[in-house]
Amino acid sequence: MQRFSLKAPVLLRSMANSIGFCKKLIALPLLSCAVPALAETPAAVNSGDTAWMLISTALVLLMIIPGLALFYVGMVRAKNALSLLTQMLCMTALVMVLWPLIGYSLAFSGSSPFFGNLTNAFLKKVTPDSINGTIPEYVFVCYQMTFAAITAALALGGFAERIKFRAVMLFTPLWLVLVYLPLAHMVWSSDGYFFKMGVLDFAGGTVVHINAGIAALVGCLMIGKRSGYGKELMAPHSMMMTLIGTGLLWVGWFGFNAGSALGANASAGLAMINSFVATAAAILVWIATEALVGRKPSLLGACSGAIAGLVAITPAAGNAGPMGAIAIGALASFGCFWMVVYVKPKLKFDDALDAFGVHGVGGIIGSVATGLFCSPLLGGPGKADYMIGHQLFLQIFAVVVAVIWSAIGSAIAFYIVDKLVGLRVTKEEEAMGLDISEHDERAYNMNSL
Repeated sequence: MQRFSLKAPVLLRSMANSIGFCKKLIALPLLSCAVPALAETPAAVNSGDTAWMLISTALVLLMIIPGLALFYVGMVRAKNALSLLTQMLCMTALVMVLWPLIGYSLAFSGSSPFFGNLTNAFLKKVTPDSINGTIPEYVFVCYQMTFAAITAALALGGFAERIKFRAVMLFTPLWLVLVYLPLAHMVWSSDGYFFKMGVLDFAGGTVVHINAGIAALVGCLMIGKRSGYGKELMAPHSMMMTLIGTGLLWVGWFGFNAGSALGANASAGLAMINSFVATAAAILVWIATEALVGRKPSLLGACSGAIAGLVAITPAAGNAGPMGAIAIGALASFGCFWMVVYVKPKLKFDDALDAFGVHGVGGIIGSVATGLFCSPLLGGPGKADYMIGHQLFLQIFAVVVAVIWSAIGSAIAFYIVDKLVGLRVTKEEEAMGLDISEHDERAYNMNSL
């Protein structure tokens, strides 16, 4: 008994060590098989964020076709309705082809503060495994692609009903390269001039709305007024379409604003509530202003107010509190109303669908107001040491540069197009309507009813 009791612990330890060693030998092949499997799925990709960004991308596409298309087409005359729809659809398709070829690279590659490079041209180095933050890079590419497409489409509102289709298709790539891509790089690229400076632009006040609004203004001035402008009635042919387009734009704008958080997070939630309340406030202010100046409240006014509110809150969507968002929507609505109703008729420029009056002016007001309402003193998410004066200076500086950049670049693009193919249809073609003269189709065929 005594001898057994002395040797038993030694024997048991030896057996235990042998079993442990065998377990390790068995586990080694399993571990070697497991390592490649873990490497195939990047840990940084978040499925919730990815799902939200896929939805947001689809929502921004909804903003363009059919949202913006219906919003715009309802405000033109029936004889030009199909032409405008064709221009918007084909322009969107063209941007979506150019974006993976050169657009994405020129906007987000390189270390220059002003221009991207062709490092990622043809989506070189972008693979299913590459990521941006917590989402696959392909998703980020698609999301930014829809932003570029809607910005180009927005500019059409300034010179609708008189521009040639081939002029639109030539203007699109020129404007994209000369104007949109450099400005997007400056604002959203981590090496961009405005990004490093600290300019606040959550979802595109400068890149999208000021940019498109200024391009629309330059276009309407260079192409000239529609024949009969100011002398004959050019009323919207279908306010029903414009209302449906407004609703689709509002819904899609949640992808535009809340999606710019690039994830399903608190910032997206803030952008969502701001997109609700700023828009609602802007609608009410527009129709109230109509009543105050002796006009009857109009559906066109309410729709215009909604878009003004959405435009203005875009740069501040994640940079202001809900009370600040209401104030921004109200300020932008009043400012855009004044531009559309009083300033435009006085200056007599033909911004056909008020692309400059709403997007340009609304974008300017929203971008500047972002610097004010980001302050925690006004309910914004800024840090405790946030300096309103300094940020307002940065916002105003960025607005001025964006206006100048877009104006010069847009003028160059229009000038080149005019020299190559001409910008405007003939008076006879304009009188006939662009549906027939440009496309040999009609939006409405009465004989088939």
